[in-house]
Amino acid sequence: MTTNTPATRNAADHPLHTTPFTARADAREVIEGVDLTGRRAVVTGGASGIGAETVRALAEAGAEVTVATRRPETAEPLVRELAAVDGAGPVRTAPLDLSDLTSVDAFVRNWRGPLDILVANAGIMALPERTLTSRGWETQLATNYLGHFALATGLHPSLRAAGSARIVAVSSGAHLNAPFDFDDPHFEHRPYDPWTAYGQSKSAGVLLVAGARRWAADGITANALNPGYVLTNLQRHLDDDTMRAFGVMDDDGNVTPLPYYKTPAQGAATSVLLAASPLLEGVTGRYFEDNQEAPIVTDAEDPTGGVAAHAVDPAAADRLWEYATQALRTP
Repeated sequence: MTTNTPATRNAADHPLHTTPFTARADAREVIEGVDLTGRRAVVTGGASGIGAETVRALAEAGAEVTVATRRPETAEPLVRELAAVDGAGPVRTAPLDLSDLTSVDAFVRNWRGPLDILVANAGIMALPERTLTSRGWETQLATNYLGHFALATGLHPSLRAAGSARIVAVSSGAHLNAPFDFDDPHFEHRPYDPWTAYGQSKSAGVLLVAGARRWAADGITANALNPGYVLTNLQRHLDDDTMRAFGVMDDDGNVTPLPYYKTPAQGAATSVLLAASPLLEGVTGRYFEDNQEAPIVTDAEDPTGGVAAHAVDPAAADRLWEYATQALRTP
């Protein structure tokens, strides 16, 4: 059962949810014994890395999983792998480019029936130069947040139809250093910084789940998470000097995770926990890391973990929801 520790409270004045799983638990471990037969899930960016491990765990527990990815052919090996697993639910692919609203709209139009689980996992990180989508949106914000917002709101009727649906937003500890800038979200006036842009997009993802409290009456819960340090394709835009500065590349170009890094299966554990564990039934609007709810922290604390107060502020969440809604309406 989920245990609450009254002595550990955050700024929202509720006991933090804890689970029996450690930071090293993997995705299969956190839902061992859970039967997801008959439940339907969408995992964005599910062809590789943390997303692929999320797909594996959900499908092996019996769920029907759609891998929504920009290049569906890259997920075909995973589809074939899981088709050979006894008891695994069916896995299919569908094209989805989150930076392109036409693609998001097509995915939504093609979806049929209820949706039990939406894992907003896809993302890009630290693009070295400011790039814009066809709608003039900064690409990291467009992909990591606005595209997922359009997907979640577009699929809202299907989530509502499930009766007890869950949304999971994969965020990052990088959100701690970058509140959402309502005055200049696309870096039109301030100097572009790759990490500020990434952090802002991840703060927006946490604010999305805070704003989704308006869907509670529809039986929809939404939570965000930090998967921890994991080497995946997410680092593809980082140059060698940055990778060496992080300590994960040697002088010969060999990439090796540091001791505190997680495997992709361990990085996916918190996603799967929030998506499918009965321990999180009815829990919504929270932020987790290492399979536990994280406390709210302030900038003054110079935090290295937890969730920033700016990312769970209800007023900011509502303002961002309205901003995103208007942005989707503007050609």
